[in-house]
Amino acid sequence: MMSSFSPIQFVAGLANPGKKYAKSRHNIGSWVVVALAKTASLLFKEDARFQGLLAKLTIDQQKCWLLIPTTYMNCSGRSVKTLARFYQLPPESILVVHDDLDLPPGIARFKYSGGEGGHNGLKDIVTQLGSRDFWRLRIGIGHPGHRDKVHDYVLSPPPLVEQQKIEQAITHTLALLLPFIQGGATGARQRAIQTLHDFKPEEKK
Repeated sequence: MMSSFSPIQFVAGLANPGKKYAKSRHNIGSWVVVALAKTASLLFKEDARFQGLLAKLTIDQQKCWLLIPTTYMNCSGRSVKTLARFYQLPPESILVVHDDLDLPPGIARFKYSGGEGGHNGLKDIVTQLGSRDFWRLRIGIGHPGHRDKVHDYVLSPPPLVEQQKIEQAITHTLALLLPFIQGGATGARQRAIQTLHDFKPEEKK
């Protein structure tokens, strides 16, 4: 299918703005995109046009925009849609990185299309793009056990043990992101997807 081979031209890391939320579980998407930018010594600049922080990654002459929306999470779609429309990027060329309650801490998965799993940032992106057919990188944060606890849970930092597992997942994911972004018919993307699926974090003592 087209999404298996098309290069990724736009990576969005979802977050809430401000220092208050910087270390919260809900901001894990931005942690990944910041780490990716650091591997290429890129700096983010605020761009009012796109309501976000923006950097440009170049891989073998292929351009890929990195965006951290500075809207609140529930309005992430406005930022994503504006950049996608400005550069005429189809949904299948977009990778959205976000926290995921349905995966335990330290587990990460690539996914194409599908539902939003109750994630308000994803819901708004689907609404604004008018499509579910974009890539997601799901970073597990675990579940507090009851839906009434979810709001406070996602807006608080993970404890040290969970933080260490999440950091392991992010480090492992970074090694796979460049071949995933490049796509192509060589099978590199499918290998990246499978390699991430097989990864399990180590228990640190």
